[in-house]
Amino acid sequence: MKSDFYPKFLVFLQFALIGLMLLSMNAIPSVFAMIIFLLGATIGIWALSHNQLGNFNIQPNIKEGCILITSGIYRWVRHPMYSSVILMMLGIFMATPSLVMFVLFILLIMVLLLKAKREESLWLRHDTLYLTYREKTKYFIPYIL
Repeated sequence: MKSDFYPKFLVFLQFALIGLMLLSMNAIPSVFAMIIFLLGATIGIWALSHNQLGNFNIQPNIKEGCILITSGIYRWVRHPMYSSVILMMLGIFMATPSLVMFVLFILLIMVLLLKAKREESLWLRHDTLYLTYREKTKYFIPYIL
């Protein structure tokens, strides 16, 4: 039961933080903030387009029968869906910059890092090719992080 709680808790935190950020927004986004948000949405759609139906999991767990995706944006980034969320919420933060929004944004990044680290530890046990893949790619930002 304990192993089932942690992934669900991380997903709950992720969506709670996103919800709080959206509820805290009190201004019409600037064009630049909208571009950042749309860039994040585009990355998410691109990542989903390279995933097979049933291979994607919102919880930081590995589904039975899943396969390692290394095409599309996955060629450069191991967690493009998290990159997508970070960029979209950066756009939201830029629309209403405040200390509260900044703290929520940083907490969201921390939750996404925890999810990524959990997924990576599971992938290392699941697929021997993951170590090679991890050495060639970055977490969230191609060539940087």
